[in-house]
Amino acid sequence: MTQPIDPIERFLESRAYGVVGASRHRHKYGNKVLRCYQQNGRAVIPVNPREPEVEGVACVASVLDLPDDVKSISVITPPAVTERVVQDAIRKGIENVWMQPGAESVASVEACRKAGINVIADGSCLLVVLGYRDR
Repeated sequence: MTQPIDPIERFLESRAYGVVGASRHRHKYGNKVLRCYQQNGRAVIPVNPREPEVEGVACVASVLDLPDDVKSISVITPPAVTERVVQDAIRKGIENVWMQPGAESVASVEACRKAGINVIADGSCLLVVLGYRDR
C-alpha cells in the first residue's frame, strides 16, 4: 500500500507557482513569498491587478490569467479576497492552494476541499518550509 503524499510535498511538485497578493513592498509577506520561490530557483508568477511587475517579474491580474503550467498558488490576501481567489482557482483548474497564515477562511477551505483541491490552511508558512532569507 502506498503512503499518501503529504499536502506540502504535493504542493511543491508543481513546475510553476502563482503568488496571489504579491506586493512590490519588500516588507510585505506577498513580496517575501515571491522572493522565497526565487531564492529556491522556482518559477513564479506574481498575481496583482494593480502592479505591472514585482521583483522583476511581470504580474498577471488574476488567477484566471496564470499560464496553464501553474498548478499551485500561494495566497496572501485577506480572507474575504481569498474566497474570491478560490472561486477563480476552481475555474482555472488549480490543483494546490496554500493559504498563508491569516489568508484562510472556513468558506475558502471548504470550497477547495469540495472541488478536490489540495489545500494547506493549517498555519504552515511557505517561508519556513522553504527557508526564506531576507536580503
